[in-house]
Amino acid sequence: MGQAELGEQAVAVAEAAGFWRRFAGAFIDGLVLSIVGYVLRLVLGASGGELVSLVVSAGYFTWFHGSTGQTPGNAALGIRVVDIDSGETLDYGRALARWAVSIVSAVVLLLGYLWMLWDPRKQTWHDKAANSLPVVVRR
Repeated sequence: MGQAELGEQAVAVAEAAGFWRRFAGAFIDGLVLSIVGYVLRLVLGASGGELVSLVVSAGYFTWFHGSTGQTPGNAALGIRVVDIDSGETLDYGRALARWAVSIVSAVVLLLGYLWMLWDPRKQTWHDKAANSLPVVVRR
């Protein structure tokens, strides 16, 4: 299903990506970012590497969710993050806000991530903040 096919009505009936699919996609992205972070810490030292890793993480999620709606982990699992109302890819500002709130989602005992388990639309806190929804993309 292409991006243009995810119009307003399509999002209403699109299948929201489930917990395990999203977990696996996040795991892949986490591996990629962990490797990059490890190299940065080796090159820049612990504190410099951590700071640059945080910036790289922000750029990674902002770029991919703002340009295609899919990080490499999302793409591998057939997930696209879209605006819940229009079905379009998020703009870069909302993608950055989504990433920032995802930090809060994690810090509060992962409650923001687990929220999707009982939310009727399967949204996490960062999905709600960005008015987004990760949906399954059929190939």
